[in-house]
Amino acid sequence: MASEPTHRRRRGSIEVVDASVALDLATAQTYSENVFLFVPNIIGYTRVILAGLSLYFMSYHPKYCTLAYVISCLLDAVDGQAARALGQTSKFGAVLDMVTDRCTTACLLCYLSSVYPKWAVLFQFLIALDFSSHYMHMYSSLVTGSRSHKVVERDVSRILRYYYNSSTVLFCVCAGNELFFVALYLMAWTNTPIALLKDMPPHIASLSWPALAAWLSAPIFLYKNFLLNTVQLWKASKILVGVDLAERAKAREEEFARKR
Repeated sequence: MASEPTHRRRRGSIEVVDASVALDLATAQTYSENVFLFVPNIIGYTRVILAGLSLYFMSYHPKYCTLAYVISCLLDAVDGQAARALGQTSKFGAVLDMVTDRCTTACLLCYLSSVYPKWAVLFQFLIALDFSSHYMHMYSSLVTGSRSHKVVERDVSRILRYYYNSSTVLFCVCAGNELFFVALYLMAWTNTPIALLKDMPPHIASLSWPALAAWLSAPIFLYKNFLLNTVQLWKASKILVGVDLAERAKAREEEFARKR
């Protein structure tokens, strides 16, 4: 039997390079092929800086905080477009994008836990669900040989396929979810009623702009967190269990073959 190459192997449709070789390639890369300096990744670094600024201003300057946070979130839609337009898609960029999303939202939820202590357990649950569902989904994509965690087949999950395969749906859901959290943040700073028109219904006129935004974006928040993330966690768990069962069955077959 031919021995497996020492530096690379194939798993499904994706070629996997051993860690030591990948590290050498990243160290020796030329300027023209420096993945760290790809335009979409530079946009990703900008998102990280803006997120850091928003966290810095979060406890005492809501306007600066909101501006930095919103721009960072909007750039999430730009880096993917830039990557495809410039032919600079990369695994590093995809992971950087996901990690930035998770960490930025988690930090805002941590702050909301201090502002709304009665809801702290819910915010902590949302952080745990968001991290666990995305991590397990990413890992299940890797072990099944997918080139991207956004590639979801219809027979795996129609809900996730509709979410990931449509850039419009992906943007609207993510934007609506972040709008809900930002609105909760701003509600702690202002409670001035809207009251734009005299004949405006009292239950709407008494709301502040952040409160109105929170009510309008609440359905998207519920859809994103309690449906999508839950389905994503459950489907990824089943995929990983299926891989375990297949590997255990193969190991038993090999053990049986050796004993014959």
